[in-house]
Amino acid sequence: MWLLGLVLITDSTAVSRTFMVPVAPAESVSVETTGRGDPVVLIPGLFGSAFGFRKVVPLLVDAGYRTIVIEPLGVGASGRPEKANYSLTAQAGRIAAVLDSLHVRNALVLAHSIGGSEAFRLAYRRPDLVRALLSIEGGPTEKAITPAFKRALRFAPWIKLFGGMRLIRRKIRGMLIDSSGDASWVTDSVVLGYTAAAGRDLDATLKAYLAMANSREPEALAPHLPEIRCPVRLMVGGARHDGDVGVKEVQLLARTLPAFMIDSVPAAGHFIQEEEPGAVLAGVARLKASVTAAHATGSQ
Repeated sequence: MWLLGLVLITDSTAVSRTFMVPVAPAESVSVETTGRGDPVVLIPGLFGSAFGFRKVVPLLVDAGYRTIVIEPLGVGASGRPEKANYSLTAQAGRIAAVLDSLHVRNALVLAHSIGGSEAFRLAYRRPDLVRALLSIEGGPTEKAITPAFKRALRFAPWIKLFGGMRLIRRKIRGMLIDSSGDASWVTDSVVLGYTAAAGRDLDATLKAYLAMANSREPEALAPHLPEIRCPVRLMVGGARHDGDVGVKEVQLLARTLPAFMIDSVPAAGHFIQEEEPGAVLAGVARLKASVTAAHATGSQ
């Protein structure tokens, strides 16, 4: 009987729960929680979702963490209101609202790509929420949309006419391959996983992207980087790939952040959580160790 109870307890820690959190009128954010223990908040990039962390979440749960995946507005299963403020600063505010609603404080934050820029903003605006930050291929970006992507969005009205989701899946597949060191993980099922949410309402997705492209930040991130007092680690892929963090961005982080380290995963590209999920788990362990060291020296 006690063995059955042990099994039930063990199984209960791995149960995932997905729900919507209202953060403003007509704005709801999708959240997925799994496991028990110290909280690790995961923030996907623009084309990511909770699906993109499917390899990392079980590793973190097995290591004793409670994972909280927050999909920013317009991303994954979150809402896509056309008139919303899609600035990175506003997204950071929504992430803070979710954590407040869950009564989460002092979390380890793991963010990918543009999610890293949102996490940097969260760290200086709400230091009570961020214990330490691991940014995977995400620099201190000042705009949600790159100039190249903004130019591509000019053709958004024609996407449905020239192939709709078939065209988008083909483009996403090419982007995932070009962004990888080893692209063997980019299968048909993975492409479907990365595009499933966008396909549920293509019009709303395209309008949300256009709103992101036209969003304006209320303040620049760079001047506030010295205010981030918690340990920060930037994880980059060492293989040649699209979407990498620029040298100037790395230099900016190294120059302005009080506690900054950079980790390189030699054979990986932009999607390290897909190619080398074990390296991400190791990065979280190093991040937690750096927090412990900071407390021991009294620097936090």
